Amino acid sequence: MTDAEVKLWQHIRMRQGARIKFLRQRPIGNYIVDFYAPEAKLVIEVDGGQHYKEESFEYDKIRDAYLKGLNLKILRVSNLDVLNKIEGVVKKIIELVE
Repeated sequence: MTDAEVKLWQHIRMRQGARIKFLRQRPIGNYIVDFYAPEAKLVIEVDGGQHYKEESFEYDKIRDAYLKGLNLKILRVSNLDVLNKIEGVVKKIIELVE
């Protein structure tokens, strides 16, 4: 896991915050998502700089469409937001699962 993923995991594991169980590095279909809350049907992706390149943008678009087709919500957050604004990221997650 990246530093940002580790930091986010420390805040959401063991039902901290929203009291929702999160799983990490979870396979869904042919994809592996960073974090998944089955009860809330929420996928969280922590995106580093590579996700902002054109080829990755197209891949993520296809991937997100597949996950949305399974009626999953997707929250994409940047590494920088997790590392520098973790309280805001956790607040957004809580809003999405309640």
